[in-house]
Amino acid sequence: MRQKRFYQQLYFWVFMAMILGILDGYFFPAFAVQLKPLGEGFIRLIRMMIAPIIFTTVVVGIAGMDNLKRVGRIGLKSFVYFEVMTTLALAIGWVVAKVFQPGAGMNADVTNLSIAELQPTLNAAKVHHSLAEFLLNIIPRTIVGAFAEGEILQVLFISVIFGMAMSGVGEANRPIINALDQISKALMRMISMIIKLAPLAVFGAMSYTIGKFGVASLGPLVKLLGCVYLTCLFFVICCLGLLLRFNGLSIWKFLKYFREELFIVFGTASSEPVLPRVMAKLEQLGCSKPLVGIVLPAGYSFNLDGTSVYLTMGALFIAQATNTHLSFGKELAVLFVCLLTSKGAAAVVGSAFITLAATLSSMHSIPVEGMVLIIGVDWFMAEARAMTNMIGNGVATVIIARWENEFDPQKAIRVLNGESSEPPAKVSPATVTSEV
Repeated sequence: MRQKRFYQQLYFWVFMAMILGILDGYFFPAFAVQLKPLGEGFIRLIRMMIAPIIFTTVVVGIAGMDNLKRVGRIGLKSFVYFEVMTTLALAIGWVVAKVFQPGAGMNADVTNLSIAELQPTLNAAKVHHSLAEFLLNIIPRTIVGAFAEGEILQVLFISVIFGMAMSGVGEANRPIINALDQISKALMRMISMIIKLAPLAVFGAMSYTIGKFGVASLGPLVKLLGCVYLTCLFFVICCLGLLLRFNGLSIWKFLKYFREELFIVFGTASSEPVLPRVMAKLEQLGCSKPLVGIVLPAGYSFNLDGTSVYLTMGALFIAQATNTHLSFGKELAVLFVCLLTSKGAAAVVGSAFITLAATLSSMHSIPVEGMVLIIGVDWFMAEARAMTNMIGNGVATVIIARWENEFDPQKAIRVLNGESSEPPAKVSPATVTSEV
């Protein structure tokens, strides 16, 4: 198969759209802010596909498993992995904020901070789920409602139960499973058609962001932005990179393999639009389809490494900027509360900001009014945390697949090296002799 030239690759056009969007937002801000629907429309197109793709993929995968104990084992290992990695990300964000003190010296007076712009966020934070409510919310009120609202965890819950039920039916389920398999392939074909609009969506999203907030808005908070980006980079390269290295893979080749998805995530500040593509690419990388269908969607709610870094760093930044003294015990309490609230942060734009507001509201030790200080640059931080979330969930799927012996490392090495995913054909001695 002939390799496409660089200007025929999707990532090239996404990158060009990103540059043009920045220029458009800088030179024509009034026009640029009107392009917001381009990015939102693209995200809606992708979001409408996620629920049926998860359902068909998970049901077909589980129904094809010969042992349902695997489902429970995969779920348990995933949960343990998610908890360890998100706790590590929270701790790293806390340490960086303590060492570099990005908010020190701002001396912001909370009495002079207007929270009018924050009111919609605070209203959303008031209904932010507690741990018990979050667990109950996994169970949908109706099956149709879960699909209509696009709740990933609810759809995953229904899919697992339905897949287990179909597995118990036996051979009689084959016609239904075959039909769902064909539907899954058609849905992935639709995704490949929609994803071609990604450059247009990234252009609109970047134009709107620069046009609305302006490059000048980065100035006063450049230290916070630098800490967030460098911490996320450290987590990806060192923590996730070491995990891949221990399993025989290179983090650099892994990032190159997902470069198109990373550009899309950066442009839209959300990891949700690339979920179907990441699922397909992980299967091509050598992870089994059933495992990908279970681990990756669950990770989009339970394994948000970038969001975890942002939560502790954002909370401590506001405390430092408002000269709010926190004892070591209160800082540990912030870490613990973030560990719980991070599980309620979805992978959509703005959810982490709402989660941080909910965290501060529940703590009563850090003034929630201080969030006004970071609202102008939250989008730029969302880009970093969304990319970290996507990479973290991709690595999680590979690691758990390796633990379950449902990963083909030789295939992964060939794919990451840009070779064919199929092993080279063996040449018989007779053929060699005849050629000689």
